[in-house]
Amino acid sequence: MSLWQILILNALVLLAAYGLLWGIALRLRDVSFIDAWWPTGMALLAWTSLVFSGGSGLHGWLLALIATAWAARLGGHLFRRWRGHGADRRYEEMISDGREKHGWGFPVAAAILVFAPQAPLQYIVALPVQLGQIETPAQFGLLAIAGTALALFGLAFEAIGDAQLARFKDDPANKGKVLDTGLWRYTRHPNYFGDACLWWGLYLIAAETGLGAWSILGPILITLLLTKGSGAPTVEKGMENRRPEYAAYIRRTSGFIPWPPRKA
Repeated sequence: MSLWQILILNALVLLAAYGLLWGIALRLRDVSFIDAWWPTGMALLAWTSLVFSGGSGLHGWLLALIATAWAARLGGHLFRRWRGHGADRRYEEMISDGREKHGWGFPVAAAILVFAPQAPLQYIVALPVQLGQIETPAQFGLLAIAGTALALFGLAFEAIGDAQLARFKDDPANKGKVLDTGLWRYTRHPNYFGDACLWWGLYLIAAETGLGAWSILGPILITLLLTKGSGAPTVEKGMENRRPEYAAYIRRTSGFIPWPPRKA
């Protein structure tokens, strides 16, 4: 298939998936499970691209396998968190705002405020694992080796950060406290930093195929989302009110890129 045929088919697959998920949200009256779909959908696009392109090159398989490992780890983590903690306050606030400001019912608010924005964002972020499947270089060069190392580093960094946070939250003695040990000593968002590293690594693998170099919008977008959009800003919103120690934590700890803590 041609590039455009693959991209159009991928878009149709994604639209069908979001339609199904929207129907599930209507039954549950909750959209919070969409977080678990975020990585899962990107892995799906990697595999549909691999199948539609008929590719069998090392670059394509590596993109699909790393994306799948990331999706299985992060998707499983987010799904378990949703099952254990219930609806996410961020999504509840979105739906509530839609109802109060526009008079939308739950189905319309969920579609417009949650599902409609996430579908194109997911599609764009996943461009490296889509465009990187089209051309298959004969050799695996230094760019792809560096990308593989960066992606695996990001995968590990994110997983360790999430595990440290989960362990911290499981201890009742830590209620209201701030995690500032382990990776969280060097960055306030090790999971987001790892996520960004993974997608920049996947981009480098894709870039070595030639066509994949045009997918740079993907890692740029995910980095902006994590640092300026729905990532760090929404997590830190109101955190100082809920955890009094957080203001001091912000002053001494890097917001994204790991760095030794600043002295008081």
